[in-house]
Amino acid sequence: MKHYLYILPAVFFIACSEPKASNEEKASEPADQVTVTEEHIKNAGIETGVIQKHNINSTLRVNGIVDVPPQNIVSVSFPLGGYLKTMRLLPGMHVSKGETIAIIEDQAMIQLQQDYLVTKARLEYAEKDYKRQETLNKSNVSADKVFQQSKAEFTSLKVTLRGLEEKLRLTGINPEKLTDQNISRSVPIHSPINGFVSRVNVNIGKYVNPSDVLFELINPDDIHAALTVFEKDLAKVKPKQKVWVTFVDDPGNAYECEVLLVTKNVDDDRRALVHCHFEKRPKQLLPGMYLTATIEVNNNAVTAVPEEAVVRHGNASYILEATRDNHFRLLAVEPGVSDRGLTEVSSKDVPLEGKTIITKNAYPVLAMMKNSGEEE
Repeated sequence: MKHYLYILPAVFFIACSEPKASNEEKASEPADQVTVTEEHIKNAGIETGVIQKHNINSTLRVNGIVDVPPQNIVSVSFPLGGYLKTMRLLPGMHVSKGETIAIIEDQAMIQLQQDYLVTKARLEYAEKDYKRQETLNKSNVSADKVFQQSKAEFTSLKVTLRGLEEKLRLTGINPEKLTDQNISRSVPIHSPINGFVSRVNVNIGKYVNPSDVLFELINPDDIHAALTVFEKDLAKVKPKQKVWVTFVDDPGNAYECEVLLVTKNVDDDRRALVHCHFEKRPKQLLPGMYLTATIEVNNNAVTAVPEEAVVRHGNASYILEATRDNHFRLLAVEPGVSDRGLTEVSSKDVPLEGKTIITKNAYPVLAMMKNSGEEE
């Protein structure tokens, strides 16, 4: 019994002394550093690279809508009024310039054509009478009063006929082709542009006044993105900057635009509009659609690393520097602008350019480092 009592404490002492030596070995490595085996680097897919300068575009995220300039919105009305006989338009339909989009009919148009033809016939007689009276007056055969009356009648009818011609042209009737054989009670309305229908305000059988807007058409040639930018960011936005636009119904695709115009007035909410031209107009583009845009406000050469290289722990951001073979340490950094998979980084303590860091799968190494610190 005495023999075993002396041996057991010795074994216990040896067993306890080994972990203590192991802990002392771990304690020799700082908490912000770690050594990783080759096997672990291979299994975790850890990759390293050298920090360099890259051209980074700082961006501005804004919202906006699809818009068209006022000159591309056409309101169609009928100058004389009348009843809408036929109409086939629906909002969103495409129309071609010169295409018949509706037919209006009214007795006033019959009267207008009649007045024109009667006046034209009277003018032909008045012109002949004026020339006859002019000849007689020169020969002192007729009195001056008769000649002046003839001249006044001719001039008056000529003015009246000219006015009736313009009224006919307003309705779409060509006065040169109008005869007593083709007087019509109905007149077609033609599309003045190539575009699509934005609004239909009438229905068949409705009487429309000259001031009523029957249809609203939009010419899509100058359709653009109107972005809302806050006053504090206006100085960053300039013409010819690149813009990427995405839509609510198609968030996966970004469409390239270019800043055309920055308005100089700010509204009550301290915002201004920035107009952008689409490099290639999307087919689904319609005025009023909501969009999200990213404006590339500048392009500078800065110290940047892959986005994956920046890791977060607590409230701080870090990169993992390779100080020697398989040995890494934490470096605190301030992340900046991100663009195309790169993130700008800076440090107040040390220059970063030229350092070798983990560029891919840095979090497993960070986890090893922190777990090692907790065991201590």
